[in-house]
Amino acid sequence: MLSYQHSYHAGNFADVHKHICLSLMLEALNKKPKPWSYFETHAGTARYDLTGEEALKNAEFKEGIAQLYPRKLPALLQPYLHIVRSMNDKNAELRKYPGSPWIASEAAREQDKISLMELHPGEYQQLKSVFKRSSNVAVHHRDGYEGVLSLLPPKPNRGLVLIDPSYEVKTEYLQVAKFIDKAYQRWSNGCFAIWYPLLKAANHQQMLNKLKRSGIRNILRVEMCVKSAADERMYGTGMLIINPPWQLDRQLQQVNTLLSKYLSAEGAAPPVVEWLVPE
Repeated sequence: MLSYQHSYHAGNFADVHKHICLSLMLEALNKKPKPWSYFETHAGTARYDLTGEEALKNAEFKEGIAQLYPRKLPALLQPYLHIVRSMNDKNAELRKYPGSPWIASEAAREQDKISLMELHPGEYQQLKSVFKRSSNVAVHHRDGYEGVLSLLPPKPNRGLVLIDPSYEVKTEYLQVAKFIDKAYQRWSNGCFAIWYPLLKAANHQQMLNKLKRSGIRNILRVEMCVKSAADERMYGTGMLIINPPWQLDRQLQQVNTLLSKYLSAEGAAPPVVEWLVPE
């Protein structure tokens, strides 16, 4: 929906989990010299001010990135933490946080291509301003599902699509499933990463069930809870990853264990890394 602005939620536990997953997938793509293509359906603004009015309204980042920022953490998390720290002055407090477009642009090499979709007019303008001098980043003011579909299959023909809607409208879960069905038909060797919230209503289950019956194979399900499932607000975060890089499941087992240690409260369900549909 056009009313949603991610600046109110930047750097929260869901961002941390999602962006670590994204960093690991991009790192895997960079292990080969061949160029890659990256797409986002709901890009946001790329950079967020954690000292601004929006971020401070609920201060969700205090239970997210602020819990990790000052710590010495394992090498697995360093690509992500390096990007966050590079946005902030050395030895200074946490003030800035990267969105997924910024993380992708930092990972991209000269030969890689990034295409970002953003429908919200204000966020589109901010996004366009951030990348106005980036020759390998294209910013589109259009519906993310329609926009990405129009560009598939891409050249280069290896890469990743991040689908990250707000889900403020309940029908969006099925809309995502329908989009994946069409996108996979056009780019079956692409990697598709779908973020979803864990809420008491459990509306995400209809999306999982739809994809499980779709005939698409090689779907990894990754979930981390920070509160009890009885909580009235978002209690956890999930990612579905189609065609994940080799050994990503093992890496995310470690990630989930680490994040649960620092971000999860007593009573939260244990993290999940399992194959929704095996290869």
